[in-house]
Amino acid sequence: MAEVGKGVNAGKLASNVQKRLTRAQEKVMQKLGKADETKDTAFEEGVVNFNKQLADGTKLQKDLKAYLVAVKTMHECSKRLHDCLAEMYDPEWFGKEEVDSIAEEMIEKEMDNNLEDTDLLWQDFHQNLTDNALISMDAYLAQFPDIKTRIAKRDRKLVDFDSARHHFASIQKGKKKDEAKIAKAEEELGRAQKVFEEINYDLQEELPTLWNSRVGVYVNTFQNVAGLEEKFHREMGKLNQNLSDVMTKLDEQRLAKKGVKTASIGKSEEAANHSPPDSGSDAPKSPQKNEAPTVTNGSSEAELPPSVLYKVKAMHDYGATDSDELDLKAGDIVLVLPFANPDEQDDGWLVGVKESHWLENKNLLVKGVFPENFTQKL
Repeated sequence: MAEVGKGVNAGKLASNVQKRLTRAQEKVMQKLGKADETKDTAFEEGVVNFNKQLADGTKLQKDLKAYLVAVKTMHECSKRLHDCLAEMYDPEWFGKEEVDSIAEEMIEKEMDNNLEDTDLLWQDFHQNLTDNALISMDAYLAQFPDIKTRIAKRDRKLVDFDSARHHFASIQKGKKKDEAKIAKAEEELGRAQKVFEEINYDLQEELPTLWNSRVGVYVNTFQNVAGLEEKFHREMGKLNQNLSDVMTKLDEQRLAKKGVKTASIGKSEEAANHSPPDSGSDAPKSPQKNEAPTVTNGSSEAELPPSVLYKVKAMHDYGATDSDELDLKAGDIVLVLPFANPDEQDDGWLVGVKESHWLENKNLLVKGVFPENFTQKL
């Protein structure tokens, strides 16, 4: 049995070698123009579309995978960022006494809930992208290798068909008619034609259908991605708003506490200034008529230039973050001016000059923008 097997394998190998040799000879003859080649323009266009469709789908699949990797990386980075933020909430940040006074435990609990919800949102987003976009794209591309193999097989069978056709024609044209050879060549031609036409017919049906299917695949893929992104960012926005509210409350309580301390100090100084003087001490003197009145920030009634719209008082400190901004301290008075170009005005921002600068220099050159919500209109 082993010897028979060897003989069968050897015979099959020889047959395959002969087929390749015959195909190679046929292709050479066709390239040299000594043999005609069967052409199918419609099918060739279908193959061009197939190759483009495969390249586009492969690129989309690659970019989807890269997008998922980026989502996972962003999740890890976001988690580390929030972990860092949570670690910073210790008694030493604003001072132990101040942090304790703004209900630190409540804030930490609220932040922990946000972090847990955020983690679930990221995981759900990643999993849904995998299920609804990447897996669908993988299934779409899974059909291409088989069709690509069959296209290559069709090309080989077409060469076999042309070769058999030319061989049959050459025998028929021979001077000596050998009916047996003619019959055999005709049989080989019929067999080659049948094999080619079967695989060609199937591909002629499948390639246009596959080409048209790309529209639905791309629509579903990008609709799923867009929908999942919209849902994720909407839910994430709610959590971020909650976290922002926590930060706002923390800052408001810090500023409120700072205001209480400032008011307390002010009252102490006022009480000291109005305490009865000792009989031997010098009491504060009132200014004489010919003396200039003492000028305090915001108390002057000096005539203002017509370009000033109104005055505002800074209720909180504001540190300028750019060269065109004003640095404010709580209590500063600012003369509000109109923007030279109204289109340059951002919502919630004003432009002006500190009153102290105007009183000292009588010009409006040192102006800058500042946030309106840090001030109160006078």
